[in-house]
Amino acid sequence: MEIESHYRQLEGLYHTANIQDFYSGSTILVSRDQAEITLPADSKFFHGAAAVHGSVYFKLLDDAAWFAAASIVQDYFIVTSSFQINLLRPIKEGILKSKGKIRSASRQLIIADSVLYNQKGKEVAFGTGQFMRTSQPISALDGYKQL
Repeated sequence: MEIESHYRQLEGLYHTANIQDFYSGSTILVSRDQAEITLPADSKFFHGAAAVHGSVYFKLLDDAAWFAAASIVQDYFIVTSSFQINLLRPIKEGILKSKGKIRSASRQLIIADSVLYNQKGKEVAFGTGQFMRTSQPISALDGYKQL
């Protein structure tokens, strides 16, 4: 399979996941060893102090790192086996941008880092995840279609 096709199919997998109905307005761009996701801040993501809830930070960081890791695995679905997140400052408005990139990779384990930025480009959170291959072929997933 052509690698660019794999990246576009991963983007399709992201957009067709049911969870994305809640995170409307999100975009993704996958390339070799990296991924970038954007999401407009929306009050439906706010906790009681009127700022974006940490669960949204986690989703954006995990997704960016996961798709960076998935960019180099064309045969099997991978899963997050561990993820560490660090929250630095609140977000109340604007476009959130998460960038993920691979730190290291072996046949058994991929480690990827991600950083979340506010609209001004200031770092608001970061994380590191570990990702492992499953026995499920990625081509068997409904959202991952051949182009």
